[in-house]
Amino acid sequence: MTGLAGKRVLVTGGGSGIGRAVARGFAAEGCHVTIAGRRREPLQETDGGRGMDCRLVDITQEAQVATLFDAPYDVVVANAGGGAAGKLRSITLEQWNQTLSANLTGTFLTFRAALEGMGDGGRLIAMASTASLKGGPTIAAYAAAKHGVLGLVRSVALEVAKRGITCNAICPGFVDTPLGQAAVDAVQKRFDLSREAAVAQVVTDNPMGRMIDVEEIAAAALFLASPAASMVNGHALSVSGGEV
Repeated sequence: MTGLAGKRVLVTGGGSGIGRAVARGFAAEGCHVTIAGRRREPLQETDGGRGMDCRLVDITQEAQVATLFDAPYDVVVANAGGGAAGKLRSITLEQWNQTLSANLTGTFLTFRAALEGMGDGGRLIAMASTASLKGGPTIAAYAAAKHGVLGLVRSVALEVAKRGITCNAICPGFVDTPLGQAAVDAVQKRFDLSREAAVAQVVTDNPMGRMIDVEEIAAAALFLASPAASMVNGHALSVSGGEV
């Protein structure tokens, strides 16, 4: 057991993919889980009768984020994010701003609000990416945003350490989620490849040669939230098969 039973947990972007797996992982440990997202139906699908509190919130909007924190949380997972892919010269200013807002500003707003009431033993966890640790030829906006998330995490970790709170980042490679499968679809279509060949190309940077399972990311979040990780602070936990 992780020692998390009874903890109050918030997971943003909890309607699908990594957020869904993380939320269900905490619920399975006996936590009181709140999930936030912009659409009700996916949140309800994540809950699936588990008793989660579903909140409709756009995490890029300061006033909406504030409504999530009517009571303090023990664990806050800033998972919501996303962004456009493309070479720098093709990215519009609107796409750039949206990517920074969804990934970096949303994490800032979530963590800032969380710290208002979070007590000793609290855990802040940002869902970053291997793009927080390296660049890529078609992810300039996304990598810039995720590098910013990691800088935020490392700075906040130093601010909160004496309060007994930790702040860490999880940095996955390509994960088998709807977004990950969309990337495979795009590669398959662009290069006229078989499904197997498209997956192989997408995961070419992963030495283990496969997409990462969402439950593997959830396990990392559970560890960082657990008492066993009380001295892990300001860390970027790469879950990538050795990519970085």
